[in-house]
Amino acid sequence: MAERIIRIAEPGQLADTVNVWGDVRSPGRYLIPRQTKLPELISYSFGPTGLRDRETTLDWSKLRVEVNVSTYNEQTDNEKIETFRFRYNEPLPKGIRTFRLENNQVISVQVKRKPAFIDYVRVVAPVISAVATSIIIVDRLGN
Repeated sequence: MAERIIRIAEPGQLADTVNVWGDVRSPGRYLIPRQTKLPELISYSFGPTGLRDRETTLDWSKLRVEVNVSTYNEQTDNEKIETFRFRYNEPLPKGIRTFRLENNQVISVQVKRKPAFIDYVRVVAPVISAVATSIIIVDRLGN
């Protein structure tokens, strides 16, 4: 799911490796300095993507970002997931600025937005077209 390995830490610096997946501009496996915070890592990956599916206008107030940090404990064979949700036009949620990344965590970023009128048209229009075409074909075959 990652495109490349990205080194942010300097040679000789104590570092952790984490995976960044999802709706970021540069997903990959990152070699980051210890004590790196979650917002810094999202910045290293060039932030969440905003435009998709050939959209040209975007209402940033409707975009929501969900960041999941997955930590796997080999000793207990347990996985813990920490989730942060926020909107672009609101302050970052509590805890995200102080969240410290650890070695081998997986960070997934998902950008969501509320559907606009055009989204409903894109879904309904093909269905209406198929039904209308079927009606015309049946009418022509009946005559």
